[in-house]
Formats: sequence, C-alpha cells, structure tokens
Amino acid sequence: MSLTKRWIAEFLGTFWLVLGGCGSAVFAAAYSDRVGSATKAAASLGIGTIGVALAFGLSVLTMAYAIGHISNCHLNPAVSFGLWAGKRFPASELLPYIIAQVGGSIVAALTIYFIATGKDGYALAGTNPLATNGFGVHSPQGYTLLACAITEAVMTFMFLLVILGATDIRAPQGFAPMAIGLTLILIHLISIPITNTSVNPARSTGPALVVGIFGQTELFGQLWLFWIAPTIGAIAAGCFYHAIFESAALGQKAHPERQASGDL
Repeated sequence: MSLTKRWIAEFLGTFWLVLGGCGSAVFAAAYSDRVGSATKAAASLGIGTIGVALAFGLSVLTMAYAIGHISNCHLNPAVSFGLWAGKRFPASELLPYIIAQVGGSIVAALTIYFIATGKDGYALAGTNPLATNGFGVHSPQGYTLLACAITEAVMTFMFLLVILGATDIRAPQGFAPMAIGLTLILIHLISIPITNTSVNPARSTGPALVVGIFGQTELFGQLWLFWIAPTIGAIAAGCFYHAIFESAALGQKAHPERQASGDL
C-alpha cells in the first residue's frame, strides 16, 4: 500500500477517533431535555463517563477493522513511536503518520466546535471544554502535574503492551481490534477523572488547539505533557516488548529443540 493511501487512512481514522470520543463527551455525556418551559437536570440525561469510555474504544475498534489492513490503524503518535521502538515500524514514516494523525484530530475538533456552536448559549467554558486534557485546575478532579504525568505514561505503556502483544504473529489472528478497543475503554474508565484521558498526543492536540484559538490559551499551554508522557510510556513499552518477549521468540526459532525440552 502506498504511503499516500496510508496517510489518508490515518487522517480519516484519527478524525473518527476524535469525533467519536471527544464528540460524545461534548454532545452526549450530559445534557438537558427541554419540554416546554420545564428543563430536566442535565445530570439525569446523557451517556456519562462510561459512555464516553465506550465511544473512544468503539471508535478505535471500528477503524481497526476499516483501515487496519491499509495503515495498521495507529491513529496515535504514541502508538507510532511505540511500534518504532518495538522494531515494527520504520523511522522514515514517523513524520508522515504523525502529520496525518494531528491533521485528522484538528479537523475533527473544528467539526465538533462548529456543531456545538449551533446550540444557543454554547461557550468554551469549564474545566475541560471540547474534551481537552489537563492537569492541576484543568484535571477533572484536580490531580497534580506529577499524578497526571504518571497516569499518562503508565496507561500508554499498558496500551502499547496490549497492542504489541495482540498484533504479534504468535497471537490469535483476527482478535487484535477487540483487545485494543477494550483496553482503550478500560484506560478511559481509569483515567478520565485524572486527565480526561489522552494516551494520544494527536487526540489532545486538536481540541487544545481549537480551544486555544477560540477560548482558553492556558489549556494549550498544558499540551506539552500530553505529548511527552504518552510518548515516553509508548517507547518504553516498545523497547520492553522487543527485548523481553520478541527476543525470546527469536531464541525459540533459532533453537526449536529448547522449546520441546521446556527450557523456554
């Protein structure tokens, strides 16, 4: 498959991820139902945290089946870096993939913003407008910079570990998208209260950039964390998996008699 076609797939896939995940948080997490002059409490309606977590996982799951055979469905600079560190992706293609991913996120964030402004009284206000990520006062539950950094690094490490394991040639074939989508749901259930869940620098960039342009520049100033922490976690996972698990597999291929004797 040509790099151009893979670039387009990554752009569209990341667009769908941000539109599905962040869009569900903006439009459906909580809303009011207007019936004449009566308005039901916003907290009584909407999909809530569980629904948003499901939306992120389902967006990756659906795209994995749609474009996995085209671009391998990274949709995430941290995933690209992790696969590169795990010797599964060439360094020469990192920049094109990251540009496509960030571009898709920005277009999705703009789409969400312009749809949201179609509602009377909408404003980029609150702790995490447009489903942005943040720490300190912009953490949904007020977690510190250190706590948020640890969360993002650890969650991304585990995410990449699942991706690398599920896509290993020794793993059951055809189930990787489900494992990866379910893992992303779990990650969101754990970390939405802490950072609003990034584990994806592209997912963080689109909403932060749009909010910075149209609303709060302070949130854009926190974006650096959601590039550094997920990237560190992803690279660590890639190196770990390649060194510990894939080196063992290479040893099996070189000395198949050892596998039979139970030495591996």
